[in-house]
Amino acid sequence: MKLARDSKAWISAPILLTAALVAIGNWYFSAVALLGSAFMLSFHRDPDRMPLGDGMVAPADGRIIQATDDVVSIFMGPSDVHVNRAPLDGVVQKTEYRKGGHLPAFLCRASNNQQNRIKLETIDGIIEIRQITGTIVREIVCYVRPGDRVVRGERLGMIRFGSRVEVTIPESYDLQVKLGEKVRAGETIIAVRHP
Repeated sequence: MKLARDSKAWISAPILLTAALVAIGNWYFSAVALLGSAFMLSFHRDPDRMPLGDGMVAPADGRIIQATDDVVSIFMGPSDVHVNRAPLDGVVQKTEYRKGGHLPAFLCRASNNQQNRIKLETIDGIIEIRQITGTIVREIVCYVRPGDRVVRGERLGMIRFGSRVEVTIPESYDLQVKLGEKVRAGETIIAVRHP
């Protein structure tokens, strides 16, 4: 299983705890720690993905909680892959960290939570990807810097433990997803160019 970048510390801690508890014979707590290890491994998985057609791909796994001609918001639940991906080919123009609240990520007001904004210049104009934290650990990891060239579906970063991702839609694109739909980062087409 491929794991997300910079996730070894998060995964190794519960594994070491499990081993220590087994060594001292504490079977109940070692079983609990083993479940924690399994959760950490699952949460930090990072499978390879390929776009399922032409167009703008989803930047995150999860459920669509907002879908307009301008913005798509995706809520990532605990079972979703939390690695975020580039919706289109482009060049990173700017990354900007913003302080904010820590409301549950599925609420509309969570758009003002702590977040990282990535501005990406594409052939269809500048789009913005917003990595928004939720209520728990609230750690945003950004893999890209200004000047980096990315291709559609390439990894941009990840958010740990409860989060959402918003992406702006270019004016020349038509929305292909609806409220409540499940999407997969780097695979599901969320918008296509006007014919």
